[in-house]
Parts: sequence; structure tokens; C-alpha cells
Amino acid sequence: MNGFTNGEVPATGLTVLFNPGESASLEATVYDIAWDFLVALEAERRQEPSRPILFVAHSLGGIIVKEMLRRANGCQSCQRHLHNVFTFTVGIVFFGTPHGGADPRGFLRHVAETLVRAAGFSVNDQIVNTLLPSSERLRELRDEFGLMAHGQNWMVHSFQEELGIKYLNGRLDDIEYKKVAAVLDRMTSTVCGKLNTTKTNSLNDDQRRMLIESLRFDQMDARQMSVKTALRKTCKWLLKRPEYLDWLDMKKVDQHYGFLWIKGKPGTGKSTLMKFALRNSQKTMKDQLIISFFFNARGASLEKSTTGMYRSLLLQLLEKLPELQSIFESVGFTSWNSSSNHTWSIVLLKDLFERAVQLLGQTSVICFIDALDECDEDQIRDMVAFFQQLGDFAISSKVRFRVLFTSRHYPHITITKGLSLVLEGQEGHSQDITTYVNSELKVNGISLAEQEQIRRELQEKSSGVFMWVVLVVGILNKEHDQGRTAKRLRRKLSETPGDLHKLFHDLLTRDCHNQNELLLCIQWVLFAREPLKPEELYFAVLSGTEPDDLSKWNPDEISMALIKTFILNSSKGLAEITKSKTPTVQFIHESVRDFLLKEDGLRAVWTNLGGNLQGESHDRLAHCCLTYISADSNFDIESPLPKALSKEATALRQQVGTSFPFLEYAVNNILHHAETAAVGGVSQKDFVLNFPLPNWLKLHNLFEKFDIRRHTSEASLLYILAEYNMPALIRALPYNRSCFEVEKERYGPPILAGMAMQSFEAVRALLEVQAAAQPPTSALRGLAKYCEHIDRDNQFRREFKFSRQRSVLSHAAEYGSESFLAACLLVSVEGIESRDKHGRTPLSFAAEKGHEAVVKTLLATGQVNVDARDNYSRTPLRWAAEKGHEAVVKILLATGQVDVDATDNDGRTPLSRAAGNGCEAVVKILLATGQVDVDAKDKDGRTPLSWAAENGREAIIKLLLATGQVDVDARDTYSQTPLSFAAEKGHEAVVKILLATGQVDVDARDRYSRTPISGAAVNGYEAIVKILLATGQVDARTGLRLSLRHCWQRDRLTSIQKITVAGHR
Repeated sequence: MNGFTNGEVPATGLTVLFNPGESASLEATVYDIAWDFLVALEAERRQEPSRPILFVAHSLGGIIVKEMLRRANGCQSCQRHLHNVFTFTVGIVFFGTPHGGADPRGFLRHVAETLVRAAGFSVNDQIVNTLLPSSERLRELRDEFGLMAHGQNWMVHSFQEELGIKYLNGRLDDIEYKKVAAVLDRMTSTVCGKLNTTKTNSLNDDQRRMLIESLRFDQMDARQMSVKTALRKTCKWLLKRPEYLDWLDMKKVDQHYGFLWIKGKPGTGKSTLMKFALRNSQKTMKDQLIISFFFNARGASLEKSTTGMYRSLLLQLLEKLPELQSIFESVGFTSWNSSSNHTWSIVLLKDLFERAVQLLGQTSVICFIDALDECDEDQIRDMVAFFQQLGDFAISSKVRFRVLFTSRHYPHITITKGLSLVLEGQEGHSQDITTYVNSELKVNGISLAEQEQIRRELQEKSSGVFMWVVLVVGILNKEHDQGRTAKRLRRKLSETPGDLHKLFHDLLTRDCHNQNELLLCIQWVLFAREPLKPEELYFAVLSGTEPDDLSKWNPDEISMALIKTFILNSSKGLAEITKSKTPTVQFIHESVRDFLLKEDGLRAVWTNLGGNLQGESHDRLAHCCLTYISADSNFDIESPLPKALSKEATALRQQVGTSFPFLEYAVNNILHHAETAAVGGVSQKDFVLNFPLPNWLKLHNLFEKFDIRRHTSEASLLYILAEYNMPALIRALPYNRSCFEVEKERYGPPILAGMAMQSFEAVRALLEVQAAAQPPTSALRGLAKYCEHIDRDNQFRREFKFSRQRSVLSHAAEYGSESFLAACLLVSVEGIESRDKHGRTPLSFAAEKGHEAVVKTLLATGQVNVDARDNYSRTPLRWAAEKGHEAVVKILLATGQVDVDATDNDGRTPLSRAAGNGCEAVVKILLATGQVDVDAKDKDGRTPLSWAAENGREAIIKLLLATGQVDVDARDTYSQTPLSFAAEKGHEAVVKILLATGQVDVDARDRYSRTPISGAAVNGYEAIVKILLATGQVDARTGLRLSLRHCWQRDRLTSIQKITVAGHR
């Protein structure tokens, strides 16, 4: 090993760690040392955790490596960073490792102690006892390691020194050194190959940049930017609180695991305090990496979900620490392009974030996450549990990772370790309110004593709720600007409700001006499917209040300043425009939404809304959309439309969107609002009867960014409603066509559109409506009974494309459930024997997919040809046998109507297909029929045994041999035998089985003079070469010459040549 000391294995760049026991204490066991070794190794590899590992271990070091790998394997569920060591191990070379204990022939303890010293450890009883043959742990480790090595396909070589014990401390002149060097050379070459493959399959800079950019989303920073910045001199008290100081103190991290949670009532100013803490950290902690996310319940879906949070945090980490970007390759990203329609799953995002944290090394990260209560509770509970796991990792790995949460008191989520701070009752928080009032309350012109009294009364009434203070200060300032006296101001303050929700009610009912406009504005902010831009909201409200004023938007006439004023007045100051890159309109605080919905404030203010609040609201919004879509039937849209992804289409969308700001939202969401209204009990019959489908289709196709999702001008409303899962509107639509009627659309009939889009509620509605429209005596009345389980075993997906050469029934047999197929058969059995362009029937597709229940349903009709051949002479039995569908094979055989030994165009039988594919159970069933030619040859002269041998199907080979009906040495058209196929493919067990029959020509030559040993040699299968040589029935030198002729891989030639020469010295 002299050539490999102190550094790296040649050409690999892999660090070799020697003497993991140098720092071991006298009390440490082998298992303690192995754990320390695992932790140290993971830390060493943290920057590149996916690099392959090759271990070279001497003596007791081999036991430590084995134990370390066993421990790493056990970390899969809770400490995946440590499990990476197990995952990326590729091989181990052992030198003098006592796998079964020290030499039992004598001097056991002396030998064990000598081995321990030779490995570089201090002698202690725990380590010595590990090496004794009686060690139960050593036996367990030996057994477990074998299973691990086999399961991971590790390269394992073990070398034992054969000289006497007295030479353990002396210098050995190892005459087998060249063999050792060859093994190491071959193993390191394999590792280099893995490294080169990794580099070849890694992302380039442009791909990595696009991948990172795909994490970004609109409004990612909207909430943080909209939070009011703290006034000067406020919030600074937080920086002196013991909880905050302890949180920052890394010496106390074991006590709180890096967590601080600030809680407070709604409106107490938690987000403002969080923004202050964030800004302060960014200014004063230059050596820290600061990342943040502010949840926003009033925003789009990503703003109020943990999916959006993980995307935002990951983006910040990867942009600030580019070296972390290797995490993409570690989870399998090897390519990326801008057209990739990737959906970031929560599982993948958590995995990436965890890997990024594991690679932080000495970088300290502080994470600020605001308003947990504005996200779904289940998501938050999962997120908090995940962050606690990261905290555990940070403690065990000395990674500096800290998190600051803020939320209301509800929902209550317990964390195992962490600090907490409650805003209510904090002297600093109370002082912040005083500072704000002193700064923002403008009551000059009255005596100082009266000013102080007003300020004192205001603060006492606030109960520590900052939002209430802000609103009331605004009210009092307005009163003062109108010339009110101190007495009037105090009276106004006295009349103002002290409860925040009652204050909202007071603001909304203070005057009766423009109540219709106010209600519609509130409804749009409350119930819009996504937050509206200011210009969108302006025209949305106008569509419901002043439809005659709708026209092409002229920003010179209707400026953004005018729109902002309109929104302020229409909402009575309860809505605001965000300060994000793409501004949207939201309520000034989440407590406004709470008041309107949770506290039933909307109905309390507008008593005429009755009990169907949401239904009536969505109905009104749907009609606003309808009005806007119908306002101008032209919209300057050319026909036909340019390709969806073309520059022309992009420019046209931008042009139309700029001229008619509310149009895209109205087109994309009109059906959503109508559906929600119908679900809420508001009839939509008139809506669907008068729906402007041709105009909607043209506009929808314009705004659709993918051609495949566009519709033809002939699409029915029924098809659209099925595709977009609108069951209530389907029920409102008068029945005038079957949902099984094929249209010119992507998915064919409406029923398949629903199935492909997983719109099962719509599918149920389609069947119910079609059943209800039939005469009482019609069998189609039974359609409704199939609704309940229509989604069971469904295999239709969005990627499905309807083939017009096939019937609906054919598609149902291939992809559908038993219930769906039964519904199709009830409508019509005409397509039950229909054939596609390849001549395949519905039964053929069902058999291939293994749909047992579907096959039974088709057979039960009594109208199918069980043994129908397609254009390639493939039968349903052949498909089922080839795919290994045991149950379907039994069902087809039970009919008594199939040719069990039918050949396809390649001359292969069901048995041949099943044998080649390793379908053991099917092979047994076919053999049991007694109706198969076990040794049948196909057009290439190959038998089932030949196919099974080539593919390494040991169990099937035994079954075939057991019949006594096979020619073990049968030659195909090219004179290849089963043995030659098995040897060439490296199937060692199969070679042994065939040789054991004594019925094979071990040195048989094919048409090209290749023999089994030459095939094995060419492909580097040394074990098989040895097995063949051991028979004494091969011409080794001729075999070697043949392998040289066909082989181009030099490293393999060396090993094969050595074996061959060794066998014939």
C-alpha cells in the first residue's frame, strides 16, 4: 500500500482515511469508533455527498468499516445525510481483516491484542473482545454485511496474509502484490467511470440557472414588502429580550435547538416586528446567511402554502450559496430545459432543502418565517416537524441553523425544544404603541394636556392591538383635519368600538354611500380565485356596477392614480395595493377577512344577502365576468390564432391583456364562479343556456399557452364542463347529447375528458344526467349505479390522447376500471370487437394491462373472440403471458377457447414469451396445461430455454429442465446454445445449472466460431471463465485468442489473461 498513502487513490480524487482509531478513548468500543468514523466521513464529504466511495481497510479497520456501513444503512429514515455514505459506497478492499474472529488455533487474546495495536488503536477489553470468535456481535455483523454487499452490488475483495503470526510486526515481502495492485486498479477505474458518468450526466450552468429560476414565483416577496416598516425607535426592545439573546447565543443552542417562536393576538404587529428583526439581522449580521418567508392568506396559493415557502427559501439559499446547487444532481436532475413543465412537489422540495442544510458546513443560516397561522394548519404542522428534524441534524452535526417563527396563539403547535415570546404584556410592545401614537396622531392646536389625555385613552382602549391603533389614529386625524375640537375628538374615540371586529363593522356601516360598489369590491377581494391586480379589480367592479362604461382601457383617461383612489374609496379603506413587483389588491389585514367570514360580518353588514352568502357572491362574480366577456365581441383578435408558444401569440395576448385588463381572469374563471354558485344552491340553468361558447372558446384559446390544451371551435359545452370538473353545471345543462359521443377534441368524448383529467365528480354527473334522461324502461337507467366506483383502478391520465382508430370501449378496456367499462358496455356493445390499426381488440388491451375484472366483464358478454389475433398474430393469451399476468392467463385458459401454443409472427409461443421475461407463475400454468411444446423453436431457431438462459431466469430454467422435454444444447439459426447465451450475458447461476445437466457441449462454437468462454471473456465475466475452465472441457488458448479478437477493453483483457494462464501453467 506504499503507493497509496497520505492522500488520494490515483485518478479518482477520493480521500483515503487512515487510522480512524487515533482519537479513540480507552473506554471506546469498536461500535463507538465506527459511529465517530461515520460522522467524520459525512462531514468530510458534505460539499459533494454523491461522490462514490471506495474503502481500503486493514485489519481491525475492516471491522470498523463494516460496522460503520451497517450504522449508515440504519440512518435512512431519520438521518438521511448519514445514509448517503451507505448509498454512494461502491466497494471495499480488506487486508488481513478477521471477519470471523482472530485465529482460533491458539494465543487468541495475544493475537487479538497484536491486531489491535497493528491497526493503530490503544488496547482495551472492549476492542479485544470484539475480535474473539465467541463475539456474537461479530457474527451478526458478518451475516448482515453479506446481505448489504449483495443488495448494493458492492465490489468486495478480501486479502489474507498467510505468513506466521511472528511476522505481524515485521515487514512482509508480498509476492502477490501485483494481484493486489490489479484489483485496486480495476476498482479505481470503475470508480473513475462512475465519476465521469456523473460529470457527463450533470447539469450545465444554463440548465442549473433555469432550474433555480423555476423555483421563483410571482408575489414571492409580496407580503414582506406590504408589511409596514417599523417606526424609528420602535421594536428595538426585542433585541434586548433574554429570549432573543439566548436564541442568538450558539453556546445555548443545545437548550433551544435554534428555535424562537413569537406569538400574539391578531393585529398586534407581529409581522412588523418580524420585518424589523429581519432587517436588523441583514444590517448587523453580515457573517450570517439570512433567508425569509412571509405567509400571506390573502395572496395566491403559493403565498399561503408551505410549497411556496420551500421554493422561496431554497431559491434564496441557492442564489446566496451557489456551491449548494449540487443538490439537484444528488436527487436525480441531470437535464433541464425552459420548456420543462415541472411541478415542484412538497416531498422533493423538503428533500432538496434538507440536503442544502446538510451541505452548509461552517455557514450560519438564520431563517425568518412569518404568519404561520395564515397557512393551512396541517401543512404548518408538517413543516414544523420537518424543521425540528433539521434542528436535530444541526445539533448533531454542528451546523449553525436557526429559525424564528411568528404566529397567532392558534393553532397551538408544540415543539420539543425552543424558546417562545408572547407579545401581550411585553413592556417593549406597549412602548411601541406609545411611540406610534406620539408620532402619527396629528392633534396639534389643542392643549398639551388634552393631547396627552387623548393619547392615554387611545392606548388604554387598544388592548395592545396595533391594527386597531392604526385605524383609530387615522379616524381621529381625519376628524381633526375637519376642525373638530378636543371634546369632539374624545367623544369620537369614546364612540369607537374597542374590539377590532366591531371597528370593522363600524367602518363599513358609517355611511350609506355607494353600498352596492362597496359590497361588490368586498366580494371580489374575498372570493376572487386569485388576487386581482388593481386594474383588474377596477374593471371587475365596473362590470357589475356601471357596465355601460366598459370599454378599451385608456391609461391616460383612467390612470393608475385614479384606480388606486377608486379602490381606497370602494373598500372604505379596508383594501390596499401590495408593494410587490406585480401589485395586487388585498385586505389591509387578515383580521378583516376573519371578521367578514368567520365572524359572519358580511351578512351582518348586508342583511339582504340571506343565508346563501357564498353562492350569491359567486353568482354575482360570474355575471361580472360574463358582462366583461360580452362587452366587446371582437377584442381585435385575428383568426386563425398563431401557435400558442409563438412570439406572435405572446404579443397578441399582451396586446389584448393590456387593452382589456380583466379579460383573461374573466375567461379563465367564469365557469369556476358559476360552478361554485351552483354548488351553493344558486340555479345556473339560464347561465348555461345563454353561455357565449363560441366567443369563450376563441378567447380561451388565445390565453392558453400550450397548443395541446386548446379546443376546436366545435367543442361542446358538455365537453368543456367535463374536462374542467364542473359537475353542478353539468347537472344544470339540459341533456341533448350523449357524453360518449366522440368529438374532435384531444380526449374524444366528454366522458374520457373527465376520466383523463381525473374529474371524477364530473364523470359521475355525466352518467347520472344521461341515465336520468332515459325512459323509465331503458337499461341505460342503470348507468347511475356505476358512479360510486368510477375512479377505482382508473389509469387514464392527463397525458392520454384519444385515438380515432379505436373505439371508446377499446380505450376503456385498456385504461379504465371495471365500473367504467361496464358503463360503456351498457351504453353500447357495438365496439366490443372493434379493432385498431394494428388489429387489436379491447380484450387484447385488457389482457396486456392485466385488468382481471375488465377481462371478466368482457368475457361475460359472450360477444368476444377470446383467441382473436391481431395483425402480428398476437393473441390476448400471448399478451397476458408475456406481461406476467397470472390471473388473466388463468381466466383465458378457463374459457377453453384459446390455442395455448399459438405462435406470433416471430414464431414465438406464449410459453416462449413468458420464459424470456421471467414470468415463473405463468410458465408453471402453461406447462400444467400439457398443451404446449416445451422445446418449440421460433423463426430464429430459439427455444424457451434459450430465451430464459439469455435473460438469467434460473427458476424457469429449472422448470423447463424438469419436464425432461427440452434439448439442453439446442442450437439456434446462428448455432448459439443456451449455455453460450448465459455465459455471454454473465449469468453465473444459469451456467452452473446447465453444466450440471451433463448434456451440453462446453466448447461449442457458433457460426462466428465464438465459444461460451470467449463470450464470457469478452464481457469481463471472470467467475464464469473460471467455471468453464474448471470443467476441463474447453480449449482455453483458443478461447482466449477469440476473446482478444473481439475485445477492446484492456483492463478486462488483463484479468482474463491472468486467469487463463493460471489455469494452464
